[in-house]
Amino acid sequence: MQFLSKSREAGFTMKEAETLRRLAAQCGFSDPSSILAVQKQLEMCIRLLIQEAHAAGEGSNPEIQAFLSKLYDYRKKIEIDAPEKKAISNSRQIGAGQPLQIFAAEAGVFKSQVVKNTSGYMTISRPVSSDSGPVREWRGMRVSVYLWREDDAGYVYDTEVTDEVYSLGIMSLKISHSFELARVQKRRSVRAKMSAPAFLYLMGEGEPYHKTEAEPGLKCILEDLSDTGCAVTVGGRADDGLRVKIQFELGGAALCVSGTVRSTIHRAETDRSVLHIEADPLPVAVRNKILGKVFGTMEEYDGLELPFRLMEYEALGEPMDKIPAGPAMPGAARP
Repeated sequence: MQFLSKSREAGFTMKEAETLRRLAAQCGFSDPSSILAVQKQLEMCIRLLIQEAHAAGEGSNPEIQAFLSKLYDYRKKIEIDAPEKKAISNSRQIGAGQPLQIFAAEAGVFKSQVVKNTSGYMTISRPVSSDSGPVREWRGMRVSVYLWREDDAGYVYDTEVTDEVYSLGIMSLKISHSFELARVQKRRSVRAKMSAPAFLYLMGEGEPYHKTEAEPGLKCILEDLSDTGCAVTVGGRADDGLRVKIQFELGGAALCVSGTVRSTIHRAETDRSVLHIEADPLPVAVRNKILGKVFGTMEEYDGLELPFRLMEYEALGEPMDKIPAGPAMPGAARP
């Protein structure tokens, strides 16, 4: 009765709670309530549910997919609501290479990144913007700094530019440290590191979301993946706001995630860019497969068609394809 009560509080129906209790017993857990608090135990139950569904030929059953979605939502909640161990309290804890957004009053929003960070000050690359005009004199300017730390949250703080310098061969600014960081946004998802070959397609207006393609697209590398988006590395530069689809292999199936490029990081030494993509709403089955990869509950099933199998060789080829300045295919255009 205690387990049923906790399950109801967690958002599960009586029928779903009974299924969870059965799965917990099959996994050998003496107290089924533990699966509602211990991540690994819940993952074992999810894995067993997936195995049973596929063995019975019910892997695509909408009712089972809906139940899996609720389980994954709860699993994600356990991790995101856990006490944050990676939170920072001052700007001295920000690492080199961290992307930044610089907000300058009456000048606009600029991109930058940390060049180096010492106990006395932080050195950042000279901020640039495609929308705002260049700032002639940064020294003495008050600015707001925003950053997003992976697997943590967003932070913002106010500071002052103390000098303009060359650091590690690039034009840079020195800015003062702050011990008043505001933690403004927690992460919405849990990501899996990937480093897997993938294809990128520029999306045309009105093109269906998440529709898989039979032909290869632009070669890229899938760097990480979550149920809310992904990051990929491509050749050359790309713009924020670009509408794209990313196609890759997962669990023996071809998946396609469409979305909008929200931020980019260009690495001049390799002429490659990392694109951070916010996904459009995912179909339940696709989202469950992605979360199965994230939480390690997914089983591998060999179901790829031959054209997509070529991706393993195509996508890792050199040089990596560059996103063209104009349309790459009929109907594909920049927003």
